[in-house]
Amino acid sequence: MSKFRMIVLLLISTYAGVYAQSKRVEVIKGASSITYRLSHLLHTVEAVSKEFTCRLEIDPANKEIQSVTAQVDVTTFDSGNSNRDSHAMEVVDAMTYPYASFISKSISQQGDSITVTGQLTFHGVKKDVVMKGVTKWFPKIIDIDGEFAISLTAFQIERPSLLMVPVSDELVFTLKATFAF
Repeated sequence: MSKFRMIVLLLISTYAGVYAQSKRVEVIKGASSITYRLSHLLHTVEAVSKEFTCRLEIDPANKEIQSVTAQVDVTTFDSGNSNRDSHAMEVVDAMTYPYASFISKSISQQGDSITVTGQLTFHGVKKDVVMKGVTKWFPKIIDIDGEFAISLTAFQIERPSLLMVPVSDELVFTLKATFAF
């Protein structure tokens, strides 16, 4: 066998070995949720969605998350009050912008701590956000708990008011996600 062929075979087998370490996993629906929290002087509102997609590219052998993509239909958030949810959908123009999506740009891990930087598309606006969280690796399962905050005005969303007092500009998202591999 020529030297060139041996090098090509070695490169292919090395590439295949590296590629085989990487695995794509999807969130387990029902066992996972995204919650938003919005504060006002008089009360705090939380709404939950269990209807979202989230995919990870992982290296299970090294317990590394290499990439994250996620998408949620904003109409699936439930605060327990249908009138409030209907108003929230008006505020975020859900008919025009039905989805919020996220694509990671970089991921930093130190022990169980994780920082994911990426681009959030929400209300037709794209902004970089940073989610900080904790990962827990079990045999064949990964749990991720994370949180990030955005500015409503930065995403061109008019802050709703109650008794002529606007809600806080900060909208906090919490992710609790479980993945099987």
